[in-house]
Amino acid sequence: MQHELDDIDQRILAELQKDGRQTHQDLSARVGLSPSPCARRIKRLEADGYVTGYSARIDQAKVGFPFSVFVSVRLDQQIDNRLVSFEREVTNCPEIVDCWLMTGSFDYLLQVAVRDLHEFERFLTGRLTKIPGVASLESSVPIRRVKYQAVRLR
Repeated sequence: MQHELDDIDQRILAELQKDGRQTHQDLSARVGLSPSPCARRIKRLEADGYVTGYSARIDQAKVGFPFSVFVSVRLDQQIDNRLVSFEREVTNCPEIVDCWLMTGSFDYLLQVAVRDLHEFERFLTGRLTKIPGVASLESSVPIRRVKYQAVRLR
């Protein structure tokens, strides 16, 4: 049974979002609880599905993919089997690191991670434009990230 998040739960989630590897001792000090009640709250937040897992944020450039491109995709038809087919194809493209079904003038927004502009061109012309149902694409190259926050908590 899920419960309403109180201020302490919100602070715990904010702290875990900043650093999911901190000890219960450090976390409890930051949120103003003793370690045992803090640990119980964390277990409850995990059990209730507020915390869905823990992972490391990897520097994309350091692992060899410093160039990102956002690609808006319009399909020729917005019917179920076309959407399912496109989404299946996207999951098989390691270059696509994020994909959203959208409202508005485009159907999908993709984030593509590649080594350079040449690799993006090869991916675009050799793979993405060949996915059945792709009617049009619009690419945007980000200059720099201004803000990153995994989840809004308040």
